[in-house]
Amino acid sequence: MHPKSIYIASIEPRSGSLVIALGLMEMLKGHYKSVAFFRPIIPDGIARENDIDFMLRHFELDMPYEECYGATISEYVESYAEGREEQLCEMIMNKINHLHEKYDFILIEGYPRSTLGAIFDFDLNLKIAKNIDTALIPIINGKSKTIETIINEIQINAESIKEEGSVHLATFVNRCDEEILGQLKEKTAEDEFEVFVLPEVKELDTPIIQEVADRLGAEIILGKPEQLEHLVLRKKIAAMSVENYLTHISDGGLIIVPGDRSDIILASLLSFYAKNHPHIAGLILSGGLRPTKNVLELINDFSDIAIPILAVETDSYQTAIALNCVEARMTPKSSRKITLAKGVFDAAVNKKAILKRFKESSSEIMTPMMFTYKLFERARSNRQKIILPESGDERILRAVEILLRRDVVDIILLGNPKTIKRKSALLGLDISAATILDPDDEGEKREAFAQKFYELRKAKGLTLAAAKDALMLPNYFATMMIYEGLADGMVSGATHTTADTVRPALQIIKTKPGISIVSSIFFMCLESRVLVYGDCAVNLDPSAEELAQIAISSADTALQFGIEPRVALLSYSTGTSGSGPDVEKVAEATRIAKSIRPDLLIEGPIQYDAAIDPIVAAQKLPDSAVAGQATVFIFPDLNTGNNTYKAVQRSTGALAIGPVLQGLRLPVNDLSRGCLVDDIVNTVAITAIQAGEARGGKK
Repeated sequence: MHPKSIYIASIEPRSGSLVIALGLMEMLKGHYKSVAFFRPIIPDGIARENDIDFMLRHFELDMPYEECYGATISEYVESYAEGREEQLCEMIMNKINHLHEKYDFILIEGYPRSTLGAIFDFDLNLKIAKNIDTALIPIINGKSKTIETIINEIQINAESIKEEGSVHLATFVNRCDEEILGQLKEKTAEDEFEVFVLPEVKELDTPIIQEVADRLGAEIILGKPEQLEHLVLRKKIAAMSVENYLTHISDGGLIIVPGDRSDIILASLLSFYAKNHPHIAGLILSGGLRPTKNVLELINDFSDIAIPILAVETDSYQTAIALNCVEARMTPKSSRKITLAKGVFDAAVNKKAILKRFKESSSEIMTPMMFTYKLFERARSNRQKIILPESGDERILRAVEILLRRDVVDIILLGNPKTIKRKSALLGLDISAATILDPDDEGEKREAFAQKFYELRKAKGLTLAAAKDALMLPNYFATMMIYEGLADGMVSGATHTTADTVRPALQIIKTKPGISIVSSIFFMCLESRVLVYGDCAVNLDPSAEELAQIAISSADTALQFGIEPRVALLSYSTGTSGSGPDVEKVAEATRIAKSIRPDLLIEGPIQYDAAIDPIVAAQKLPDSAVAGQATVFIFPDLNTGNNTYKAVQRSTGALAIGPVLQGLRLPVNDLSRGCLVDDIVNTVAITAIQAGEARGGKK
């Protein structure tokens, strides 16, 4: 979990999320020097979203409005319908990460879930919060609900958050009826997470004169700033005699009256000053009419005008309709409401408990979107040059455009420039930023490469003629480009076999010191974590020594990509429960791997269920530091590994990224001939990261 962000999300509209945001922001501002406010999704058709505008102005946050939101709801719906949801989510994540670079903490407020529920069959807030790895606070609207209903909602939301693997920081029940307040607090006191119950406060859900004036575009004829904070408890149209009018008004009423009814206007003022008559909130003069000069002078002769007087151009009926549409809001001008909201929050919320739980909270959640996002960010931060020898494949060209648009890597394409440009133009692709190199036009370079290859392999019986023949093949030419430092890594395999990709790398680049075998892993991106599977693509039936090296290489690869390696060498037996040559091979591989790398957490032989399930692990290997929490799974042979990764991928919908080759001094990666464009994009990003590491973390 990112240590400096909190995500609050209303379960339904009118839950009072701004009150919670106000209280939390004040708390955070007391502990962090700079705090940002962000809304991933905002409504359409508004110049400035209310909550963002309020937080910026009230707390004087030093950030532009445009940095405070991700997208509008229509933009999200459109991207979802067109299959571009991941790109939009990546944009939101980019904005949030940019804020993390500039601010000490981010308070994030989601869009009401039930509003989005009419569009999506999933909880969009939970999805966004999960992908940015932040602590979550759901807000429940308790108004007019029974204790049983509220508790049921608390439990349902807690279960949803737990299932997603997110950190549940607290639950707020806001606008709760006074009569059930005490009982609800008692019934939720023993919950495993904090539940804070806030009462319904009528004043916070009641518009004030200023809000009416803003909504109606009214002119303020008379009135002091503090009078514009009068609560509008009722609305009345005055269309009767003064005698009858006085019997129909009440405290807090906002009276709509034609601007030429001087009798009603004066009677309203007198009523306010009278001891035993109602105190109205204010007057709205309708019809575009204004009191005469003499009447205004009489009003101004009062020592202190106690009620504000507004004027509108619409008639009384139209004004009444517009007035009914005015909803209570809290604006930076609502000083009374702000003070009241802060008081309600402070009285109901144990701030120390929130901060304590926040500091103690931790999460190892890693969604597919988070993982791929981090791939692109790492590749972008240490830009590398990746060569792609299969430029004739449409998928390669489409992937190149994506990579260039995302500004992730520099690309070298091998092939005829005219042919490549013509094909990309027909596909409507812009790959102009790629370097296109035609080996047929690079006679001197090809000759030098052949000579170098011959020198490297002549002790193995390679002839110069055979070296020259090999350099006619694009994979050999591309591999020599890497060897000579003209490119940093290669991705191939969309139209070539694995052998065609790996053989040149083994002959020219060779393996790392201490590693005698090239192997592969897949990053298995499950819903809330990423696992490493090896070897599922290269080695048919590795020996115990080779299996140990695969385990070590896989652990190093996991660490290279931010995954803490806890290595499980898999078998049909856990510990000493079974026997046979296959079990013995895994046991021996485990012993070898531990002796070579005592710094790694390694367990084997172990069954898959004991490696991944804490409950099973507690029964089979209760004292193991790996069982039940393995992150790296080493399969005993290719048959088991290949079938398992495909079974998991197809049955769970997991994103499988790979195969990623490991053990080479410089990175070369193989694609499946059935690969998708996204597979190519991800593999190129991984290759770029490997290249940066191989060259000491910098170019």
